[in-house]
Amino acid sequence: MISRIWHGWTIKENADVYEELLKSEIFVGIQERKIPGFDGIHLLRRDHDAEVEFITIMWFDSLEAVRSFAGEDYEIAVVPPKARAVLKRFDERSQHYEVKTYRKAP
Repeated sequence: MISRIWHGWTIKENADVYEELLKSEIFVGIQERKIPGFDGIHLLRRDHDAEVEFITIMWFDSLEAVRSFAGEDYEIAVVPPKARAVLKRFDERSQHYEVKTYRKAP
């Protein structure tokens, strides 16, 4: 399993707008693509003094599945224009990790 991790930041005034955009349009659009090997996405949010940090963690069966999502240069960030409009800054490249262990709580 591969975990794709990406960070983006908004100003506080745009945080709720960005979160709603992710949940109602961007994540739905990703799911509708029915990418073979895509296994889900998590959204993390953390408020800072002057900005709000968002982290997306996507789960894929393989790097080939990641390439199906992001293209041959699979590390490049996939940030739609609507998201770019409300983000203050973001990672230009995503990080990918091979998941070695995963345990669910009992």
